[in-house]
Amino acid sequence: MSVPGAALRAQAARVLAAVLVDGRSLKTLLAEVLPGIAEVRDRALLEAICFSVLRHRRRYEFTLSQWLAKPLPARDTAVQMLLLSGLAQLDVMKLPAHAAVAATAEAARLLDRAPLVGLVNALLRRAIREALPESEHDAVRYSHPEWLLQCFREDWPDDAVAILAANNRAAPVWLRVNSAQIARDEYVPRLTAAGYGATLPDFPAQAIRLDAPGAPQNLPGWREGEVTVQDAAAQLAVEALALRETDIVLDACAAPGGKAAQMAEIIIAPGRLLALDTDPRRLAHVRQTLARLALESPRVECRVADAADTAAWWDGVAFDAILVDAPCSATGIIRRQPDIKWHRRAEDIPALVALQARLLDALWRVLAPGGRLLYATCSVLKDENERQVAAFLAHTPDAMPLSLDARYGRESGAGRQRLPGEDGMDGFYYALLGKQALG
Repeated sequence: MSVPGAALRAQAARVLAAVLVDGRSLKTLLAEVLPGIAEVRDRALLEAICFSVLRHRRRYEFTLSQWLAKPLPARDTAVQMLLLSGLAQLDVMKLPAHAAVAATAEAARLLDRAPLVGLVNALLRRAIREALPESEHDAVRYSHPEWLLQCFREDWPDDAVAILAANNRAAPVWLRVNSAQIARDEYVPRLTAAGYGATLPDFPAQAIRLDAPGAPQNLPGWREGEVTVQDAAAQLAVEALALRETDIVLDACAAPGGKAAQMAEIIIAPGRLLALDTDPRRLAHVRQTLARLALESPRVECRVADAADTAAWWDGVAFDAILVDAPCSATGIIRRQPDIKWHRRAEDIPALVALQARLLDALWRVLAPGGRLLYATCSVLKDENERQVAAFLAHTPDAMPLSLDARYGRESGAGRQRLPGEDGMDGFYYALLGKQALG
């Protein structure tokens, strides 16, 4: 007789193995797997199990290292993932113990590891009786790789523990009201009438923070394009540019499209917006976002291109404003994508820093004198942020930093840094640079 929930736990183990062993993206995998699960509650449970394991992986692996006489062999990777998911269900998810243990143990049978059903059952029952063992090492206690913990300590010595803790908490859902269609003050009563609790920050002006998560497609006005999901920290990047309606604007790294849409709400003819991205599939998502928000128009163009290769796409007309939301380590959004912790490597950072510098140098040449460029990342690493901008200013005589106020975060060199969780927002860096006319 099948145990209710066992098939779902087996599926969670497969997803976790694909993420942690094969290096697949959790976001991509869930997009493939979740539509095949009929019940909304089951989809939510599978997602919660995966997120919980990836947030607390090292704590649970440490527990197994203490409780198992010897590590499981490679052929039992799926059972290892089952054990991690079982610990997550009992520890942070606080699921009813009997159901969680029974379903997780039985899932071993569905993964063709029937001889280990008893082992899974015994270890999880021990977790009911005993507190999980604690490691003295912060990298294990807060479940981060050592190299990343060291970066946080070096860059943010007074805030490293707060960053670690924030990375392991679920992020709230932030919305941005489409100002081309409706004002925030008009939209909020509809949201409230639909049963959603919400918090309204003073800034950014179109941001709404939901009090509880929910499927975006169920929001009032979603299908009509009145609202989109976008963290407030990401919204601040466009706010920092302070666009004028007739500006000629470049969004150099446009996918997934939230900032391009935000800028498209502002620009009117003769202004125009050019949105670039190197990945055709990701640029298709930008187009879909613009279409859903009814922001497609002749003044908005999406083009597949390497922004740094200006000879391939630039028409010679200088831009009044450029947004460089640069490829980065994404260490400011780990709470939203916890697999970033396990996929990113220390050796990735120099290559990212080199790419960011290449973008800055190339795009500065297509910015008009008197224009402004906003360099932004969703990173908290100073090599990508404060030190990157300092290096650019040091060799670019016509570049000058423009001030941003405390609403954009704490001072960090020539820019401002938000750390993850501050005011409920993601970790983000902003540096606004103005181009002087020399000679």
